[in-house]
This record gives sequence, structure tokens and C-alpha cells, in this order.
Amino acid sequence: MSEGVFISFEGIDGAGKTSHVEALVQAFRDAGRQVVQTREPGGTPLAERLRELVLHQPMDALTEALVMFAARRDHLGQVIEPGLARGDVVLCDRFTDATFAYQGGGRGFDIAVLEQLERWVQSVDALPAGRLRQPHLTVWFDVPVDVAARRVAAARSPDRFEAETRDFFQRVADGYARRAAADPQRFARIDGAQSREAVREQVLQAVRSRGWLA
Repeated sequence: MSEGVFISFEGIDGAGKTSHVEALVQAFRDAGRQVVQTREPGGTPLAERLRELVLHQPMDALTEALVMFAARRDHLGQVIEPGLARGDVVLCDRFTDATFAYQGGGRGFDIAVLEQLERWVQSVDALPAGRLRQPHLTVWFDVPVDVAARRVAAARSPDRFEAETRDFFQRVADGYARRAAADPQRFARIDGAQSREAVREQVLQAVRSRGWLA
């Protein structure tokens, strides 16, 4: 059995990551791997219900963080950990870095509290004590805030997060940059402002460099 691989995709709203998740799903399947494609918040019936609440119901930053981590705990137990145990490739549209970027950076919520929640929620039986479940690779689509905002405006009606201000999204982008700087071996920065073909090649190269695709 092949080892399980966990890859997350991150970036501010409008970064363009979702279409590239689909392309990578196909690349892994073409290589003969079983793929679990999922998202956060979401990925399980419970987590999807929590997603609807957090995207559309007003709540303060602490409540947001608690809902995000509650959804994540169910997602880990029901989808991510079983997939990795089977040796699957788990591709997840957002994971914990998004919580640090949006609630920590965007909302200005206490990072120490987020770190404590991260320790509680991401301690799993498959890992030694003290280690947390994190992606093996995080593909971070780094896009200027104004470019991302134009993409969102052209694509759909905004949810509660997408309707936030430019300053909010700049703080979110800065939050992602801090997470990447703290764990550079895990992150692959993608210049998401380039053409779709150029971005796709960057994503494939980030995965190939880990030896997961020929």
C-alpha cells in the first residue's frame, strides 16, 4: 500500500485555487492513486451544516474559531484520517492555516487561543504524542488583494467573508504569509496572478518535487 498523502490548498477568496484542486485530482488518478477530494469547513454532513452557519450567520471571532475547529475535528475523524490510513491522497480545499489567516489575521483574534485549539483538535491517534496532524504539503495561492477582489465580484454573490473589506483581506493575506514563514518546508508559494496554465504548472511542480507524481 502506498503511503497516504495530505495536501491542502490555501489562499484568500478569489485566489483561484479551487479549479487547480480539480486538475490535481485528475493528475493523481491518472497516476493510479485513490484520491479523496474534500474541503473546509465541510467534508462531512455535520461539518457542512456548520459551514452554512459560519458563512451566513453573524457571530463573533471566538464563535467562528470554535465552529471551525469543531467542523475540523469531525472532518479529521470521519474523512482525513481514514483516507490517510488507507494510503489515499487527501486533497483539501483549506485547512487550519485558513483559521489562522481569517480569524487570527482578518479578525485579529488571539493567536495563542487558536494554537491551543489546534493542539486539542489535531492530536490524532495515528501520530506520536505531541505531534499534530498537518498537511504534508500546503499549496498557497498568493494573489494581490485587488486581483482576488475583482475575481470574486465577477464570479458570484459574496458570502459573509467574501463581503469583507479590502483591509480585512490584506490582513488575511498577511496571516497566510506569517504561517508560511513559520513552516517554510510545508508551504509551496504559488504566484496566483499568472495565467491559469502557468499556475497549473507551478502546482504540478510543487507536487512533483515531493516525488508524489512523475
